[in-house]
Amino acid sequence: MLFFENVRLAFSSLLANKMRALLTMLGIIIGISSVIAIMTVGNSLTAQVNDSMSSLGANNVQVYLNYKDTKDEVTEEGYVFKADDPTKVALNESDLFSKEMIEELCEAFPDEIYAVSLTQGVGQGEVKENSQVAYVNLLGASVGKFISANVEMVDGRFFSEAEMKDARMLAIASEKFVEKLYKGVNAEALGKTVNVYIGDKFYPVTIIGIYKVEQSAMTSALMGSSDKVTDLYIPLRAAEELSHKDYYYSFDVIGQPGADADKLAGKIKSFYNTTAYRNNRALMVDALSLKTMVESFNTMLGSITTAIAIVAGIALLVGGIGVMNIMLVSITERTREIGTRKALGAPNSSIRLQFVVEAVVICIIGGIIGIILGVLAGTGLAAALGTPASPSVSSIILSISVSMAIGVFFGYYPANKAAKMDPIEALRYE
Repeated sequence: MLFFENVRLAFSSLLANKMRALLTMLGIIIGISSVIAIMTVGNSLTAQVNDSMSSLGANNVQVYLNYKDTKDEVTEEGYVFKADDPTKVALNESDLFSKEMIEELCEAFPDEIYAVSLTQGVGQGEVKENSQVAYVNLLGASVGKFISANVEMVDGRFFSEAEMKDARMLAIASEKFVEKLYKGVNAEALGKTVNVYIGDKFYPVTIIGIYKVEQSAMTSALMGSSDKVTDLYIPLRAAEELSHKDYYYSFDVIGQPGADADKLAGKIKSFYNTTAYRNNRALMVDALSLKTMVESFNTMLGSITTAIAIVAGIALLVGGIGVMNIMLVSITERTREIGTRKALGAPNSSIRLQFVVEAVVICIIGGIIGIILGVLAGTGLAAALGTPASPSVSSIILSISVSMAIGVFFGYYPANKAAKMDPIEALRYE
């Protein structure tokens, strides 16, 4: 009963000094709301990136060229090479991935590789139609590209195998492209032949398909207005002929369902580094699974979020000092009350408990207000970034716990000071 009586007294004291109580809670409110908002946005961004990258396929492996370390490189035969300074290495076609090298990889691991995603850029240009201009990146793509990127068609069709092989000048445009040039009327775009102007050249292509553009409000804000560039896909072989390039700096491998992407990445690295790039003095092959990339990103974003949250949490320390200060003021104002209670036989523990409970109540109320404001702010920021809000339950529970801990820690000194007052001196206090 004593505890609940102290809680009632604490609320009575707060109601008697509403403005002072609110100002006392302000540091706690700001600190907790900042931490909750930051954690909510961090969780939301992490969840969105995980969803986006998972939609690309959990079995995807990115294969790319990397410069060798300038330290010693030892081959299987024990030869030691000194890699040249990467800034002085002039790369040529023989240093890059050729179509033959990629085919050899697929033949080496037929049970683990489902498809390969290749893209060849022709250039960035523009398409003019009906007094409108759409900016595009003319991009050659293999069948694997549409699989790895999980491209979803909204109308029309993909390229046929014969069309890919014959390098026909067909194109798959984005819905944004159709919206810009044809006011979103797909029927007007399909079958239309348009000229893609790149520099002083133009390339006529016939649109046979329209794909859905997946992007968040955050990406839209970064990319800019409706004049942003979208990819205009053509058959890979057509792009190779236009760009006069059939070699690659990197490509993506889509693993067979159930394949271990991390193990496949290791096998790909070993395959190339012990064969085609074994004696290359400058370059080596690296491979990274999508799973590993997601884990690395999560770790990085989690560390950044935690670091920012800790900095924001400094406000809690300031709030705790404010609680201690106001409790000391409150005890000074209620010295005669304390003296009267002690004169009537109240033990030191009862006096101490009264003021600790009052400090805890202040911090808990401030914590609850901070949680509400933090969730609202975090949800609003997540919505502005175009990500679904993911309030951190653990941070909410931690916030309440921290609020109580602050109340006990910073309230104990003033409470102990009140408990040790001499009743006679307290009664004589003016």
